[in-house]
Amino acid sequence: MTIKTFAIAAAATFALASSAAAANSFPYAEADIDSATVELGLVSTQGSAVVELYDFNTGVQGALLGTEDLNAGANYDVRINLGKKPINDVLAVLTVDGQVVDTLELDVAR
Repeated sequence: MTIKTFAIAAAATFALASSAAAANSFPYAEADIDSATVELGLVSTQGSAVVELYDFNTGVQGALLGTEDLNAGANYDVRINLGKKPINDVLAVLTVDGQVVDTLELDVAR
């Protein structure tokens, strides 16, 4: 394999990996939580998915606070009502076909 061929193959592999990662993500999530509703905005998935929100105190994943099922593709205006405003930060976990594909720490406005 020549250096040029190797460089092209490496670039193609990186591009495919980057697009796959971007397809399962929280691209526009709100940074702060100031109510009982967590607004994640657009959540993109490549398959049937679920978002789970967990208590996230001192960097440790705690109790499950809420969940939302998602369809494959772009899911707009994803909101999860927790019933009451969380005390600690929140960890959003995106799972597609049983695999965790993205996580996002959300700060609770104090």
